[in-house]
Amino acid sequence: MADLGAISLWIALALTAYSTVGSVAGKLRLSPALVESAQSAMYAAGLALMVATLSLVVSFISRDFEIAYVAAHSDLAMANKFTWVAFYAGNEGSLLYIATILSIMSAVAVWRAPEKFKDALPYTTAILMLTLTFFVAVMAVMANPFDKLPFVPLDGDGINPLLTHFGMFFHPPALMAGLIGITVPFAFAIGSLLAGKTGDEWVDAGRVWGMVSWVLLAGGLLLGSWWAYTILGWGGFWFWDPVENAAFMPWLGITAFIHSIMVQKRRGMFRMWNIVLINVAFGLALYGMFMNRGGSVPSVHSFGASQLGWIFLLFLAVGVIVPFAIFIWRYPLLKSVQNLDSMLSREAAFLVNNMLLLAIAFVTLWGTVYPLLSRLTNDEEITVARPFYDQVNGPLMLGLVFLMGVGPLIPWRKAGMASLRRSLLPPVVGGLLTVGILAALGLHKDYALIAFGLATFVTTGILMEWFRGTRSR
Repeated sequence: MADLGAISLWIALALTAYSTVGSVAGKLRLSPALVESAQSAMYAAGLALMVATLSLVVSFISRDFEIAYVAAHSDLAMANKFTWVAFYAGNEGSLLYIATILSIMSAVAVWRAPEKFKDALPYTTAILMLTLTFFVAVMAVMANPFDKLPFVPLDGDGINPLLTHFGMFFHPPALMAGLIGITVPFAFAIGSLLAGKTGDEWVDAGRVWGMVSWVLLAGGLLLGSWWAYTILGWGGFWFWDPVENAAFMPWLGITAFIHSIMVQKRRGMFRMWNIVLINVAFGLALYGMFMNRGGSVPSVHSFGASQLGWIFLLFLAVGVIVPFAIFIWRYPLLKSVQNLDSMLSREAAFLVNNMLLLAIAFVTLWGTVYPLLSRLTNDEEITVARPFYDQVNGPLMLGLVFLMGVGPLIPWRKAGMASLRRSLLPPVVGGLLTVGILAALGLHKDYALIAFGLATFVTTGILMEWFRGTRSR
């Protein structure tokens, strides 16, 4: 199986490289046949990666300790149910998982692309396949999961005991799929820019795939919190660990994007802003993968130090600089159909929502990279701990919760002061009553009182909107 898997990787590399070049060449030469052959190569590359994946799974089941990766992450005593976890327990297997997921997502995205986007689809295909080429090339050359040992050991090293928790069956694969899934809406956005289609042609597909990534990242983060609480034994769900942050930051970016893209779809606004947001989300996703593999910061979640760090850092630089250059090139064409009519509008609420989400992401990024920066500048590593995040991100998150309650109650375009007062009065009264009752019962922690009050404020607003919607039907 080792030979079959290794050959499949090289076949996939050739196919993804051809698909990348063929898509662009076919578009520039106006050759539908070349574009179609490039898409066929994309589908074939996905099949080759599935063969490689199956080969590695079978190697784990058969305990083929001739393969270095299998010997490092399993042993004879390991139950077969942990084969799935062992598959992505290390750098090599996780890269194969990421590449396979991206190939599947790419195939579905291109196959289901809306008709109005067909003119820009070759560029989107090229971006997806260029990204996939990077991952497959890294595997084939630097981190091959099918590399053989010079001898066959009698037993393997065994699976990491921390990975035997039930949550590990879903937490890492959900996070990895969510991170790489951001490539799809990013490819639709940049492909649209390259084709000169700066309108709303990409919006529907971008929003759908943004939601897919959001759900995967959210589920992975929740499962990771459960794992941390039950396995690590420090008594909490969230530690602001660097690799936790590495998944949290892209989730914040894609959350801002899927909210903002709704405004473009409904009102034709925020066209430039949405391109910026998806670029930010993609850059944060690449940074997360770099951090997890570069060993630049210590974490119980990371794969440890490896030579892959600098390769991922280079890819991160390209993935940030090139899209920014394309954005600057197409900037004059990115005109919104409508302008912001009033700050008392749902559009403005979405914009403030975006700013808060990005502010939380920036604070988290700064706290995450600060130990590395301090080590580089002062030869002394200064660790940023939980109090920093709580003190800075806490108020920002409370503001975000407040907007969750206000946003649905504000109409599009412009809100009148009288109607706004009528809409906000019940939630405000409910929130203040909650604060008063809890304070009377003996709760005197400011943040807790504000949080419970805002929770009631949001819940009351949601119930009001639900009753209004029910009556209108």
